[in-house]
Formats: sequence, C-alpha cells, structure tokens
Amino acid sequence: MAKNTNKTTENESSVADFINTIADETKRAYSFKLAELMEEASGQKAKMWGPAIVGFGSYHYKYESGREGDAPLIAFSPRKSSLTLYLPSFESKEQLLQKLGKHKQSGGCTHIIKLTDVDAAVLTQLLSESFKHAETTHCK
Repeated sequence: MAKNTNKTTENESSVADFINTIADETKRAYSFKLAELMEEASGQKAKMWGPAIVGFGSYHYKYESGREGDAPLIAFSPRKSSLTLYLPSFESKEQLLQKLGKHKQSGGCTHIIKLTDVDAAVLTQLLSESFKHAETTHCK
C-alpha cells in the first residue's frame, strides 16, 4: 500500500522569487515585511514549503496512524483574500489576538488583510511567543 505523501514539504525555491510573483504591490510589500518579522521572531531563515507557504524552522511529527512528516514551526501564506498566518495555540494567544487589531480566525489560522490594521508590537509578540511555544513543544 502506498504511503501518503505530504504536498507541503520544504523545498529550495526562493522565498523572494515567490513573493515577487504577487501581483498586488501592497500585498507583496506586506509579505516581505511579514517574512522579515517572522525571521526576527524565530531566528530562522525563511524557507518555501510547497508552492505557496513561507515557513520558519521545522519539526518532525508522527501520528498514531503511522503518518509522519515535517512541518514549519510558524508560517504564512499570502492568499488572495488575506495574509494567512499558521501559528500554534498557546496559553496567552487569545489575549494577544484580542489586542492585535483587525483580523479573523478560522481553524488554527489568523487572517490579516492589511498589516497596517494590526498593532506591530502585538504582532511581533504573537510571532515570537508562537515560535517559542512550537519549538518547546516539538523540538525536544
């Protein structure tokens, strides 16, 4: 029986080249800024995961089902409708999200349309604490 393979894997594609393909100039600028903020928060270089996710750090997971793979500790993707942040849940995340500014939550994703609609200091803290939590939880 064939093993499921993950479509979203780390690859050697250029993050800058990917971001430069974003047609909307503002979203492109926001994406470069978000990559910079996540790099500072994580201390990790941005890497492409699949064709459209920019990730920072990585960990290996294995489910009871036997499925396993690698995933970024924190990541984002510049989607058509918003910048989608992939951040883990942690104790003070809800309090930070309440102070963040204009955003939406769906599942584990945080959606931001404009970086100017959120508090930069709160965003920086959210990214930093998300990375620390993910690293502590997954990189033992």
